[in-house]
Amino acid sequence: MTIIINLDVVLAQRKMSVTELSERVGITMANLSVLKNGKAKAIRFSTLEAICEVLECQPGDILEYQRETGSSRTR
Repeated sequence: MTIIINLDVVLAQRKMSVTELSERVGITMANLSVLKNGKAKAIRFSTLEAICEVLECQPGDILEYQRETGSSRTR
């Protein structure tokens, strides 16, 4: 399972900098960078909600699921 983070795309569409987003959401630049670069292992719903509120978007605009090719994992 791979989750793709499209935060850069949404930020560009909104003409907003990462610095502005971090200030408006109340998250450190370091933590936002970890998320933006796809290195985060988890995100709190409250953080996701705040990001979506500031960017006026849906979670699906930021997060995208991509199935690994050749993966035979089942639930």
